[in-house]
Amino acid sequence: MSDEDDEEPAVTLGTHTPVEGAPLARVTSRLTWPIEASEIDRLEGERTIRTGDGPRELSSVIEAVDETYFERRQEFEAHVRSVIDTGPVPTADE
Repeated sequence: MSDEDDEEPAVTLGTHTPVEGAPLARVTSRLTWPIEASEIDRLEGERTIRTGDGPRELSSVIEAVDETYFERRQEFEAHVRSVIDTGPVPTADE
């Protein structure tokens, strides 16, 4: 090992600000596509996702989506993003 490995990071990392809920992409990556909306709700509906309006249960978002079947993950995520606010996610400090 070189002496450089013992040095501190070049970038100072800030304090961790917790954000409630999981990113939508993390939740959808667990699913196998194509899939029905009812199956997404059954498998992941209780999971809380991050939105620009704050955390929301995925089940309530699925209810607002008009589609019942999704060929691809990207298609489902686009429909969800049309329902939720995609702005900055509020943190616990806000």
